[in-house]
Amino acid sequence: MQPSSCLALNFSSLSAAGTSQPLNLQLDRLLPAARSVVFHALHTARRASVHTLVRAGLLASLLGAPLAQSTQFYNKGAEPGLPFSLAVRAGDYIFISGQLGIGPAGLAKGLEAQSRQAMENIGAILKGHNLNMDDVVKCTVMLTDMSKWADFNRIYTGYFKPDRLPARSAMGVSALAMGGEVEIECMAYLPRRL
Repeated sequence: MQPSSCLALNFSSLSAAGTSQPLNLQLDRLLPAARSVVFHALHTARRASVHTLVRAGLLASLLGAPLAQSTQFYNKGAEPGLPFSLAVRAGDYIFISGQLGIGPAGLAKGLEAQSRQAMENIGAILKGHNLNMDDVVKCTVMLTDMSKWADFNRIYTGYFKPDRLPARSAMGVSALAMGGEVEIECMAYLPRRL
């Protein structure tokens, strides 16, 4: 018996021409969440049609694609020489690097202006992926002065619909790069279309 980490399931299915074709699923190449989806599909397939089994095989091959092939790095408009990407897509998520309140004229003056500029920067990155603030599911906020938390919240919440506020963490920090008063990083959801 093979160990579960190397489990391979072999089935035969009928092609349109009526010939038997092997269907190999190498479940060890799937992520754990994908593995459970495929196991469910296979369990259903044993009681259902060959078409369900074929769909399970297609699902397995799609979900088993190596992460390196599905990871995309986004740097359009980034300053040359930065030691990070503006955003990275991994699977169904876009991870946006922390944004300071830096615009064309440099670092904006004051927390409110920096907060607006940082949110505009995030919006521009989202737009590059055909997304908007409705697609943001999580943000992390770093403030150098937590006594300005309410001032920040007033600006921040204006960028989201009241019923679509993302999950969020906020923390006070002793300093930020380039003398910034606020830095915001976000994660957005962009499901892949099958």
